[in-house]
Amino acid sequence: MNIGLLMFPDAEELDFVGPYEVFTMSNEVFELEGKPEPDRVILISEDGNPVRCRKGMTIAAHESIATAPKLDVLLIPGGQGTRTEVNNETLMAWVAEVDKSTTWTTSVCTGALLLTGSGVAKGKRVTTHWAFVDQLAARGEAADVLKNIRYVRDGKIVTAAGVSAGIDMALWLVGQWHGEQHARNTQRAMEYDPAPPYTAAV
Repeated sequence: MNIGLLMFPDAEELDFVGPYEVFTMSNEVFELEGKPEPDRVILISEDGNPVRCRKGMTIAAHESIATAPKLDVLLIPGGQGTRTEVNNETLMAWVAEVDKSTTWTTSVCTGALLLTGSGVAKGKRVTTHWAFVDQLAARGEAADVLKNIRYVRDGKIVTAAGVSAGIDMALWLVGQWHGEQHARNTQRAMEYDPAPPYTAAV
């Protein structure tokens, strides 16, 4: 599997770093089991250059949109940068082209804006960050923008709500192509067992 995570200026870090951890931890679990690494996880920026994200983290890309291989999975993060990139005709055309051959096309948080804006999620049921639901719905591109749900699948389009919800979606995706037990093993390897701090402190 070639799994591509798109990056752009002002992307929200955890939106793609969380899923990156899931996908690469899945590979590590396979390695511990003595199996070859099955998935290539690729960070992609428009020009292949490093990207400064919303909270100031700078991330180096593995590929540009011109050099990236054919993708089985595309993941688009959210962040304030989506408001600019939705008007980036080059990037939107690339998303639409890549979607033609993916098995899964996905987003986290306001990344759903780029899926609807590029047309690949037009007429689909999607979700996004709770604070952006009404704005995305007002664009009239999605069939419905669902509230209070961690992730939504409509065909091969999978959208996750804000930030940490991308981890949940990524684990579900790993289960789709490697089986539920492997996804559970990946979750355990990550020590991912959410307990909100104020609950955990009781």
